[in-house]
Amino acid sequence: MAEAEDRLDASLERWEKSGWVFSIQRFSLHDGPGIRNIVFLKGCPLACVWCSNPESRLKSPQVLLKEELCLGFDACGLCRDSCAEGALKANGNGKARIDWPLCNHCGACAVACPVTALEMAGRKMMVREVVDDVEKDGGFHFRSGGGITVSGGEPIMQADFVSCLLSSCKERLIDTAVETAGYGSWKNLSKTVRNADLVFYDIKSLDPTKHKLFVGFSNELILKNLVHLATHFPDKPVIVRTPVISGFNDTDDDILEILEFLKQVKTVKDYQLLPYHKFGITKYQYIGKQYPNPDLQVPDSSRMNQLKALVEKNNPLRSAVQ
Repeated sequence: MAEAEDRLDASLERWEKSGWVFSIQRFSLHDGPGIRNIVFLKGCPLACVWCSNPESRLKSPQVLLKEELCLGFDACGLCRDSCAEGALKANGNGKARIDWPLCNHCGACAVACPVTALEMAGRKMMVREVVDDVEKDGGFHFRSGGGITVSGGEPIMQADFVSCLLSSCKERLIDTAVETAGYGSWKNLSKTVRNADLVFYDIKSLDPTKHKLFVGFSNELILKNLVHLATHFPDKPVIVRTPVISGFNDTDDDILEILEFLKQVKTVKDYQLLPYHKFGITKYQYIGKQYPNPDLQVPDSSRMNQLKALVEKNNPLRSAVQ
């Protein structure tokens, strides 16, 4: 009886575990098999110059301001009246702007705004809340072989939450996947992927100097963790992805180096090249920052096709550009 009660208490504790989520995207077709719900978590230690989710970098909530939706600072002014710090001001176009050094991201302005020109990126959610949300699409998951994919930010930064979330999903027969850049302690990475049916793992470059310049850190820990992943979880399939960035990792040698390294990682079942895109540029404006590298160019389709052919030629068991 005592043992059963302990198991029940542990299960209840797991369902009540909370973490910081900034978005749950429904009906995704590109982040695992079938139709999936992508749970985007807050917090990332990396500083990729092409990051398309800058609102995920901080683990804590932060205010987003979409100026184009503002009704007018004088015409409305509800955000101004709600801000105890006086951080809401008028810009040259008569719209609201945030004096960011004054903002403490309390969220009062987002609550007051009637048209969601001000929003909060990040909210605390319990495991049960996330699972309940995901299960709304259970019929689509069942028919398509889909499920849940936890992304970021970097899920390793909330390893305990991810472990509890995916364990609870597996109890409900929901297929599970994790997307990670692999930068974190092995202890936390192992917690993060333990209950995942599939792991997506980013390898951006084999050159440690370039990696530090473009990502903020060396790639040593990331590569070491991928090898550990194959050793400690030999039955867990891994899909390695490389975001193709012009001037960073778009040469034949860059891709061939990665392929050569992956030969030692026996659990890698697929290798995918993802072309850089500019979809996240406006998000930097929403959080009062400038895009760190506006000169980055989207690789053209002919170059991506060349790299795809290179991967197919040198690694025929894995597919390339999706």
